[in-house]
Amino acid sequence: MVAALSACDPAEVADKVGRRAADSVVGPVVSQSLPGAQASLATRCIVDNASAAEVQALARDVGVEAGTSTRATVAAIAARAETGSCLASRGIRLPPLR
Repeated sequence: MVAALSACDPAEVADKVGRRAADSVVGPVVSQSLPGAQASLATRCIVDNASAAEVQALARDVGVEAGTSTRATVAAIAARAETGSCLASRGIRLPPLR
C-alpha cells in the first residue's frame, strides 16, 4: 500500500483536484448556453484545454457565482483551436458564452 501511495506524483494529484474544482465553476457558465449532456461534454473540453494557471484561477471561484473575469477566462479557453477541435469531435457547437 505504501509503495502505491509513493508512486503518486503530488503535482499530478493537485492538477486533478484543481481540474475537478474548475469543472464545478465552468459547468454553470457553459450550461447557460447548452443543455445538460452537451454542457457536460463542453465543460470537459474547456477544462482539459485550460493551462495550470487557468485551472487555479477557475478553482478559486468554487462555491460562488462566476464573475466577469471567470467568464472571460472560460470564453478565452473555449475560443482556442484545440478546444474547438475537442468540441467538434463531440458534435458540439458552442454559442458565445454569456
